[in-house]
Amino acid sequence: MDLTQRPRRLRGSESIRRMVRETRVDPASLIYPMFVMDGTNLVEEIPSLPGQYRYTVDRMSEELERLSRVGVSNVMLFGIPAEKDSVGSQAYAEDGVVQRALGMAKNQFPDLYLITDVCMCEYTSHGHCGVLHGHDVDNDQTLELLAKTALSHARAGADMVAPSDMMDGRIRAIRECLDSNGFSSLPIMSYAVKYASSFYGPFREAAGSAPSFGDRKSYQMDFHNRREGRKEALLDVAEGADIVMVKPAMSYLDLVRDVREIVDVPVATYSVSGEYAMVKAAAQRGWIDEEKIFCEMAVSAYRAGADIYLSYYAKELAQFMREGRIG
Repeated sequence: MDLTQRPRRLRGSESIRRMVRETRVDPASLIYPMFVMDGTNLVEEIPSLPGQYRYTVDRMSEELERLSRVGVSNVMLFGIPAEKDSVGSQAYAEDGVVQRALGMAKNQFPDLYLITDVCMCEYTSHGHCGVLHGHDVDNDQTLELLAKTALSHARAGADMVAPSDMMDGRIRAIRECLDSNGFSSLPIMSYAVKYASSFYGPFREAAGSAPSFGDRKSYQMDFHNRREGRKEALLDVAEGADIVMVKPAMSYLDLVRDVREIVDVPVATYSVSGEYAMVKAAAQRGWIDEEKIFCEMAVSAYRAGADIYLSYYAKELAQFMREGRIG
């Protein structure tokens, strides 16, 4: 048979496959999501996220040390306060749990890059991502508190803030607040394209952030919509976002590709709690090869165009990347 083109020539050995690989991955692109809670001397495993834990500030150094050892240098902090109220006041309290966690981590692990989730849902008694007016979230009133929260994180030592609330105009409000208070160099990673997804269930258990009534469909996006995702990404870049995120990852890789093609800033995607929980559950039953699955999931996100990958498997992925078992 006369075949000029034989694609299998470049698949014949591991050496040639690695040489011509199109998608390269690096531990520096990984972010590990971490839950910190009020209290003393506590480490609590999260039932729906086997292997993931909530830490009090005095115990979180144990996990930060493990992250440092395997080469994960970026951490996203989510706070779980002991007390909640209707306006989420612990989100922007000077002695809030995230603010204290930042102080500890910066002191003990100066080489870690610390990113903070900026939202109200973990801090409000009703579980919604902003201030309520009746049963609706008041967009513009919430902007003031989000900006106040981001500023408190910056003052406590955050290297980057990441608003996840999906209020209109929040990137502009946070950017203007940071700039006017001397933090013009602090980057914003926007959860720009965040869908109202059923994949968030285990996170809401972990953070105690499930809404006490209704849902979040009036501010998080309808998962039927694709063009709207592109619009949201462009709006946030115009308002000052330095990085834009697509969330969740696995079922939204078309949006990762879309956003990658229309913006000139880095693109992140978050492999969320439901994705992790499904892999863990299937692996525990012996139905799948856990390691191969989470590696394949990560590569699919990078292949779609992600520059940054948030994952509860960040420690394992970093180790595999260093060992040449992925990427």
